[in-house]
Amino acid sequence: MRKVLLLVVGVFLVLGAGFAWASEPRYGGTLIYGSAGDATRLDPADVTDGISITRTDAMFEGLVRYKPGTTEIEPWLAESWEVSEDGLTFTFHLRRGVKFHDGTDFNADAVVYSFKRQFDPNHPFHQYGEWAYWQWMFNYVKDVEKVDDYTVRITLSQPNASFLTSMAMFTVAIVSPTACEKYKGDFFKNPVGTGPFKFVEWVKDDHMTVEAFEDYWGGRPYLDRIIFRVIPDPSVRLLELEKGSIHCMEYPNPDDLERIAKNPDLVLLELPGINVGYLAMNMGEDTPGFQKPFGDVRVRRAINHAINKKAIVEHLYKGTAVPAKNPIPPTMWGYNDDIEDYEYDPERAKALLAEAGYPNGFETTLWVMPVSRPYMFDPPKIAEAIQADLEEVGIRANISTVEWGTYLQETEAGKHPMCLLGWIGDNGDPDNFLYVLLDKDNAIVGSAGNVAFYRNDELHEILIKAQQTYDQKEREALYRKAQEIIHNDAPWVPLAHAKLQMVFRKNVKGFVLHPLDRKYFQSVWLEE
Repeated sequence: MRKVLLLVVGVFLVLGAGFAWASEPRYGGTLIYGSAGDATRLDPADVTDGISITRTDAMFEGLVRYKPGTTEIEPWLAESWEVSEDGLTFTFHLRRGVKFHDGTDFNADAVVYSFKRQFDPNHPFHQYGEWAYWQWMFNYVKDVEKVDDYTVRITLSQPNASFLTSMAMFTVAIVSPTACEKYKGDFFKNPVGTGPFKFVEWVKDDHMTVEAFEDYWGGRPYLDRIIFRVIPDPSVRLLELEKGSIHCMEYPNPDDLERIAKNPDLVLLELPGINVGYLAMNMGEDTPGFQKPFGDVRVRRAINHAINKKAIVEHLYKGTAVPAKNPIPPTMWGYNDDIEDYEYDPERAKALLAEAGYPNGFETTLWVMPVSRPYMFDPPKIAEAIQADLEEVGIRANISTVEWGTYLQETEAGKHPMCLLGWIGDNGDPDNFLYVLLDKDNAIVGSAGNVAFYRNDELHEILIKAQQTYDQKEREALYRKAQEIIHNDAPWVPLAHAKLQMVFRKNVKGFVLHPLDRKYFQSVWLEE
């Protein structure tokens, strides 16, 4: 299945190349980006949402990065590296002559600072962040040491097959130690990295501006600046795009795709997405949002039978997604297609509820995202459809929503009985979905990636074993078994795997969609 994904990616790269380089690139101009919501923070190590990551990716870089349009890694701030025979030690040789936006030097001290602030409780900057992603993805890093000014050694406590691909993630982007010490707890509002664009201003819930970094080691970007405008309503984003008030928009409404296709001034780019949208049921008795019915697997299976996800995909996603039955998308290696999804069967759902002691159903609350996401374009409408399906089997689900940053914090703290969320793959590895979203290690109240607070010891053993083996076939078998366990325990209702889509004015050139929904603007330019 992975070969199929890469083939499709390749096709879009060819199309993108034709779209992008029809004329000679030029310098200058301001690109205005229509965003579904605002960033929560601008510190790349202390964010968990794609909206924030889009902003930080313009300003920060890591030791390695993903090649354009793929999940393959290539050298970036590190020019090369070696791996010890036991797979526990990685030695990175750093690029020389790189400057941070504040004029200070990128070197080994900056790498050690950027990493240690996240995992060393004695580090002076550790107190200023939550560092959730480090816990989810890098908790096996034992130490990070400076060998010399341009060499860094990273030691792992155990082998991890996804470590190098994970090193291209935003979490391990390098920050300016000088800026961190200057701004301390306000660094997330005053970001300083080595990327092609540097921070100018952030007006919360309105816009954020970055401008070209003239001393960028990779060469000045073509654009003079980028303004990320917050436009939550996808219909309003499209109107602004049609008027030319913005140059591109994320997450178009499926209802508008035909209209977009007929407009000669607009270009739609799309790829199969490495993502999942889901409904999580809070199983954590130690959380403030826990309700007793969700501790019973019969109730969770009943909810799976009650929700007509095929109708949701057909009528709300309108062909831009496929129904989900597993936590990982079918384009990802290790996907278990032998699993049979819970059939839409309200009568079966009612029988399971009665068996569990809820013949008349019960009342609960469904938390709903306030912003469009690539895995869920219109969360309120999807929530209403789910609410109606649950009502049919006697479950009265009140809908609740809060501001996006608060929503993320409070679901991580387990304040919800049920919530809608989703995930965009960070590194193309199943571990990034299954371990981060469903392992007991990440069911920590206050910083949970596993917002179902689902804890299964057998699953944990399988996922840790899969992390520690480099044999691809063995890992695939382990992940197939993991999906069986998750399916039987039903902590989620997996809803859909959606396409990635962005819409541009036709004068925007050089943008390449990335399967992990990372957005890079160094090579983007505006045609006159």
